Amino acid sequence: MGINRGKLLVYASNQTSCRRRLKTVSTAVEKTARTLKLDVEVLTLKSKRAPIYVYYKDGDEEPVPLYCDKNKEHDTEQVCRALRSMIFVLSFHPKYSALRKIRRKIIQFS
Repeated sequence: MGINRGKLLVYASNQTSCRRRLKTVSTAVEKTARTLKLDVEVLTLKSKRAPIYVYYKDGDEEPVPLYCDKNKEHDTEQVCRALRSMIFVLSFHPKYSALRKIRRKIIQFS
């Protein structure tokens, strides 16, 4: 079993109106997670017109927000860059030592 580096949580409405946005965000999250060897979990929001949120969670720590689509379309690369930037910043926080250990990989990831 590998080292637990945390996981990316995707919060999204299950409404048809956000499926295209969710596909873009999910693709970016999966690419990021695969590259950094993080787990992914998708959770459904009850709100009908909610933005899509992405959080980082490590163990029992509170999830930390990384990205919000603000109910707007973005391309996969924009979302990947936003996730990478936020994860890189988190890698300097003492609570997230697992990210500190993969900081070089975060920097190389594009």
